[in-house]
Amino acid sequence: MYRAGLSLTAGGNRPETRTEEHMSAESTPEPGIPGEAGTRDEHDGSGRHRAEGRRRKSRARGKGLLIAAWTAAGVVALGGTGAGYLYFKLNGNIKSVDIDQALGTERPTKVDNGSENILVLGSDTRSGTNKKLGGGTDDGTARSDTAMIVHVYEGHQKAGVVSIPRDTLIDRPECTDSRGTTHDAARDVMFNSAYTTGGAACAVKTVESMTGVRMDHYLEVDFAGFQKLIDELGGVEVTTTKDIDDPDSHLRLKAGTHWLSGEQALGLVRTRHGVGDGSDLGRIQLQQAFVKALVEQVKQVGVLTGGGTALYDLADTATKAVTTDSDLGSLNALMSFASGLKGISASDMTMVTMPVRYDPADPNRVLVERAKAQLVWNALKNDKPIPKAATTGTATGEADGVVTS
Repeated sequence: MYRAGLSLTAGGNRPETRTEEHMSAESTPEPGIPGEAGTRDEHDGSGRHRAEGRRRKSRARGKGLLIAAWTAAGVVALGGTGAGYLYFKLNGNIKSVDIDQALGTERPTKVDNGSENILVLGSDTRSGTNKKLGGGTDDGTARSDTAMIVHVYEGHQKAGVVSIPRDTLIDRPECTDSRGTTHDAARDVMFNSAYTTGGAACAVKTVESMTGVRMDHYLEVDFAGFQKLIDELGGVEVTTTKDIDDPDSHLRLKAGTHWLSGEQALGLVRTRHGVGDGSDLGRIQLQQAFVKALVEQVKQVGVLTGGGTALYDLADTATKAVTTDSDLGSLNALMSFASGLKGISASDMTMVTMPVRYDPADPNRVLVERAKAQLVWNALKNDKPIPKAATTGTATGEADGVVTS
């Protein structure tokens, strides 16, 4: 396994010392938010991570993560130089959904200038290995508790990322699920209910209805895939500017630099009560800082330029972790897609949250700031930078800078 990491401090320089405190307990789900919980870690007296520390298990895990899907799309690039058997094994790992067939022709116009829009979702299904990670009951449904639109600009040297808060009240269009059941359109429902109602195709249709922007591709990742992927990468190093103490996720981090395993990374990106105003908006800010670290981690390990069997385990994990649209549903297609992203570093990424305001009728929900949001969607449609005016004065969750980037 490769062991590489970087600080989220400016410039990416590695700090001289590390300190970390990470505690865990049984899952204590937050009302309306299944499986919110944390992790634990062990260290010796000097603060160094115990490389041979005993394995720890926890039923308390959290939300799926969009950001691992972005990384997973890159790590498969290392698998293509192996023997034919390895290629077909990796190819067989990939799950795909035919979004184009499901949605038909009544969609926003596809822009043919080399730019691309990718909807990246993290799902919180409780099936399979995700049950012990997420807690809760396997009722056969899932939610998209993390969602990002990734816009790759023409030339593939820069990207804009727009996070969509799961608690946003939206109007969902009519959707048909994978069993062929049609669900009527619904008003004022939470954004993440679209995935629960009709799966990937309904999530894409809802985003396109909200934005008027055509989604060229779709990537999804689950808890287990995210955790294992981070571990295969060797962990990620982050720096926090404030103590994080979340009684619901049982995550406790002193201000400073911390080396996070996959288990611990899940705790960080799911934390909401330990920082800011305790909302999903604050959690999004932590996720955005983390994804920048993850992108740089992939580049540091050499995932996008490496080859051979030395990184096979990483490729195997990545291809098992993601579900894609059918256009990316083969190893060759995913490798080609990943190769096109290798020029993008964290410094080339602009990350914002869809402009929203708190719902005066329910502080646990947010409403789209339509005029400001339209500035964002117009920028993506025209392959232009997202204007600062689009996000000025909008609700943010007040966790900016807690994890530095």
